[in-house]
Amino acid sequence: MQKPYLLHMITPEKNLSAFDVNMAFDAGWTAMPYLDVKLEEVAGIIQDTVFSRTAQGLKRTGIFIGGRDMHLAMDMFHAAVKAMVPPFEISVLTDPSGAFTTAAAMVAAVAKQLKAKNGEELTGQKIIVIGGTGPVGASAAVLAAKLGAEVTVLGRAVDKANHVAELCNTRYGTVVEGIHGDAADHIDDLLLETDVIFATAKAGIQVLSEEQIASAKKLKVAADLNAVPPAGIAGLNLHDNGEPLAASTSGAVGIGPLAIGDIKYQTQQKLLVQMYSTGEPLDLHFEHAFEVAMKKV
Repeated sequence: MQKPYLLHMITPEKNLSAFDVNMAFDAGWTAMPYLDVKLEEVAGIIQDTVFSRTAQGLKRTGIFIGGRDMHLAMDMFHAAVKAMVPPFEISVLTDPSGAFTTAAAMVAAVAKQLKAKNGEELTGQKIIVIGGTGPVGASAAVLAAKLGAEVTVLGRAVDKANHVAELCNTRYGTVVEGIHGDAADHIDDLLLETDVIFATAKAGIQVLSEEQIASAKKLKVAADLNAVPPAGIAGLNLHDNGEPLAASTSGAVGIGPLAIGDIKYQTQQKLLVQMYSTGEPLDLHFEHAFEVAMKKV
């Protein structure tokens, strides 16, 4: 009898994400939940998992790490990988609150539009991340900075924005171009030099008006994750994928939340399937999500 595909889903939260559970089952996994897990408990779970299956069983076994904190998720990811004892190794994927696959989808979609409409790469682009202190915004900032963009993380408080920026730079090596924190009330000044906007604020909040979009004389692409009315970026529709922003005076195009969501869904599904289909253990995080997302745009 063939052994079942078992995905051990670890989270430091009290519940797993229902979204992630659905995705796991749809990708062919049987999900096994581990809730309220502490960082120091990860290694024990991993070793119990790998030592209880044969070589063939290991190919049908995986670890998924969720939660809401991207940095804790990466700590758990590294703890899981470190706990493997060759040849007892299995695939590990981390995607806290879908932040990594969502950020990857957004950055990939923007990269595609920059190339198609302007013939440019992300390198050297001035990017502001509105609501950038959350896991999706911070993940997108790291990805863009690693590609050579000059990124500013915007939050309600400059201290928090700076803390997030410094933490990302320290942990993920984005010091070359840098991620800088700034308070959201400085956005009007920043817009004058902005090439790209990532809107990753809370749902149901408009963060940019038509007047602000019109003032952004260098704007090329704006992406919004908010699917709850009103739109986070005024005039940007749910399904937009490279359509012109009506209020833009620079010919900028927009990418809506459902266009990004479709890429995110395909990316997460592909990563979950890759975990068992390649025949070898994979260690997958935000950079691998971006590689997959670039093939889905």
